[in-house]
Amino acid sequence: MASPRKKYVYFFGDGKADGNGKMKDLLGGKGAGLANMTNLKIPVPPGFTITTEACNTYFENGKKHPEGMWKEVVENIGKVEKSMGARLGDSRNPLLLSVRSGSKFSMPGMMDTVLNLGLNDTTLKALIAKTGNERFGLDTYRRLISMFGSTVMGIERHEFDKALEKMKKSKGVELDTDLTAKDLRTLVDKFKAIYKKGTGKNFPSDPLAQIRLAINAVFDSWFGDRAVRYRKINRIPHDLGTACNVQAMVFGNMGENSGTGVGFTRDPSTGKKQFFAEYLPDAQGEDVVAGIRTPLHIDELKKKQPKTYEELNRIYLKLEKHYKDMLDLEFTVQDGKLYMLQTRIGKRTAAASLQIAIDMVKEGLIDKKEAVMRIDPEQIDTLLHPMIDPKADVKILAKGLPASPGAAVGKVVFFAEDAEEWASRGEKVILVRHETSPEDIGGMDAAQGILTARGGMTSHAAVVARGMGKCCVAGCTAVNIDLKRKVFNVDRQTVREGDFITLNGSTGEVILGQAKLVQPDMSGNFNTIMKWADDIRELGVRANADTVADAKMALKFGAEGIGLVRTEHMFFEAERIKAVREMILADDEKGRKAALAKILPMQRKDFTGIFKVMNGLPVTIRLLDPPLHEFLPKTDEELREIAKDLGVPFKTLKARNNALHEFNPMLGHRGCRLAITYPEIYEMQVRAIIEAACQVMKKGIKARPEIMIPLIADVRELTVMRELTVRVATEVEKRYKIKVPYDVGTMIEIARAALLAHEIAPEADFYSFGTNDLTQTTFGLSRDDAGRFLHYYVEKGIFEHDPFMTIDRKGVGLLMRMAIDSSRKIKKNMKMGICGEQVDPNSVEFCDEIGLTYVSGSPFRLPAARLAAAHATLKRRSKKKDLGRASV
Repeated sequence: MASPRKKYVYFFGDGKADGNGKMKDLLGGKGAGLANMTNLKIPVPPGFTITTEACNTYFENGKKHPEGMWKEVVENIGKVEKSMGARLGDSRNPLLLSVRSGSKFSMPGMMDTVLNLGLNDTTLKALIAKTGNERFGLDTYRRLISMFGSTVMGIERHEFDKALEKMKKSKGVELDTDLTAKDLRTLVDKFKAIYKKGTGKNFPSDPLAQIRLAINAVFDSWFGDRAVRYRKINRIPHDLGTACNVQAMVFGNMGENSGTGVGFTRDPSTGKKQFFAEYLPDAQGEDVVAGIRTPLHIDELKKKQPKTYEELNRIYLKLEKHYKDMLDLEFTVQDGKLYMLQTRIGKRTAAASLQIAIDMVKEGLIDKKEAVMRIDPEQIDTLLHPMIDPKADVKILAKGLPASPGAAVGKVVFFAEDAEEWASRGEKVILVRHETSPEDIGGMDAAQGILTARGGMTSHAAVVARGMGKCCVAGCTAVNIDLKRKVFNVDRQTVREGDFITLNGSTGEVILGQAKLVQPDMSGNFNTIMKWADDIRELGVRANADTVADAKMALKFGAEGIGLVRTEHMFFEAERIKAVREMILADDEKGRKAALAKILPMQRKDFTGIFKVMNGLPVTIRLLDPPLHEFLPKTDEELREIAKDLGVPFKTLKARNNALHEFNPMLGHRGCRLAITYPEIYEMQVRAIIEAACQVMKKGIKARPEIMIPLIADVRELTVMRELTVRVATEVEKRYKIKVPYDVGTMIEIARAALLAHEIAPEADFYSFGTNDLTQTTFGLSRDDAGRFLHYYVEKGIFEHDPFMTIDRKGVGLLMRMAIDSSRKIKKNMKMGICGEQVDPNSVEFCDEIGLTYVSGSPFRLPAARLAAAHATLKRRSKKKDLGRASV
């Protein structure tokens, strides 16, 4: 018996489509949402979805449809014809279709859509005769030609836009809705001419040919530049493919009794429980999303069509209750009748995410675990960024719509390419556009904030900025942009490219110059979600902190201890660096000890301050790690100045500097190797640590130092260093008559140490994986140099991520697993953590998976790490539960 042919097309409502389940993988978010709404008896124009599998097979086949797909498409067009009582290409009652993309994850505006397919000269006459509205028919036709020409055939969109603007200017009107039927007929002819010039062919009159080409364009857009870049920025896999939705057209451009709108079931900026939507009369959906015209508040629909508004209100409440989440909706009103065109989980700011999650727990829609899972750990970072100082005296240039909250200061640029170029050389920029388009995604990502002259709260700029956590002011009509001169004017004020402006995305204000920014006050919802996350997670979270100020910041962001104090950072202060250089220049042990004696009280003071702040929480202190030459200057001019300060001949200092030079210092005389050669350095540091602990403990303050020896490659190195540490600590404890609860451990940052961790374990109380150096030594890459070419590896798919940003699970991760497993056979409950900066959600999840005790990163990254750790715990428990069910 032959196996059944794979099904590539699903009519809306075929089977059970769960928008949050497996069907979303197959039908994409848009397709699953349309099927769901159909099953819920919500008014949706009939249509069908071509699956993501069809898209992937299309590319595997060298851009050819999978076998049987087109036949299914034609059969399902027949179903749509039957549902609508109209036929594609019919000379009396023509059916028009839209073809729209729809991947599993929302990618607003990144892929292609074509509306009004099926129109040609013959069906245009039928449409006009059927509706009695010549203007509507011609408006719809010119939209098809421009959209098909630019999206499907690759003609520059601005060619059509220029012709439209020229027509409006010649007729003395501002809006396309002010053009007459006669004007639009002329415009259709001009658009056909542009099409022929751009393609060498007449506009296709065969409706099926139009649809076939449109489907191909949607598939092709999956690997379009803007879609690929968006996925890279948002870490969406490239192998998912996009579904393609073919749907009967309903028309919002039939006059004032028709229109189109986009809405959110709650405010996507604040999370407030209120319907947040915009409506544009006599328009099609592209007009709202693209920001071509500034839409009206949804209250305008309520005033003009109260029954339609009430139905929309009832539907959005029903959908939110069904999905149990805030939704993004698209709808069209055709001659007073409401149709829903899309529902999907809505993009929102971090602040809105918190508010919505907490409110939905209170409303009984979700529990606390689900609320925590709803918050994107990387998005939470946006809450920690500055806002405009309320006390700042600012000059407000103009006010637009507060499309995405926060504040941003930067130099004005007018093109996305310039934003990327300026940002690459360290400039902070504000991207200023009439309205953004999907092609601007790179510049939007590079910019600190985005300002648009047109568009509303649901425009492309607003939606993408909120998803990115970028500040955005949209629809600022007072801003008159001159792209040729690269300036914008507000009344008599001119702002040029390179001038500083400040955006307040919470109020919509555009401010001249650089306003003072302050750190936000994190309380309320933030603390509630963080508490829920802390109650769930099993992985500890510590901070990397080198100063008292860092330690205080660490506690503010929820650190459970300090996972890394880099003692060398304490050496660079002006009064200390001189003593460090004296130590380096000393000819013998006596001279080195004399210089170190000057440093001792300074180091002790540092540790005393940190112990006081942490008050009993563990503090992991890494003894001196970098090579000594890092403390010496690089130029002769600087050397002469220091020689003068130290009272030594320049030649002596120059010779010593040369003697310390290494061809590969990262693999040279550093870490524990320095202390094997010059043990007095670590003796001083251990003495400072234990003395500081004794002094605070005498005052009733708890201290828990964890002394960490860096760059161990062999257990015998650690044995020698442990003996040194215990000897010095014992001497200090006897003198102070206090027993300090200290541990001695090591960093696992060399591949050999990871491989021989079972030999090192008996000498170590704890391990901390130095993932930065472990990545360097595993890959044979210099972190300082690899940045020049690593992005090519990521772009070409050789590396999935930059291994210095996200832990390489396959190689570095394997070494970590081996070290953990072999060491815990010897010491079952041995403490182990990481102290690199790889505390992104992916790395945190991996650390939880392999059984680390804690992760440690910079203070500002802790909230995201705490949330990611809670996510990891919940995912692991869910996976374990699924495995349990599978084994029954």
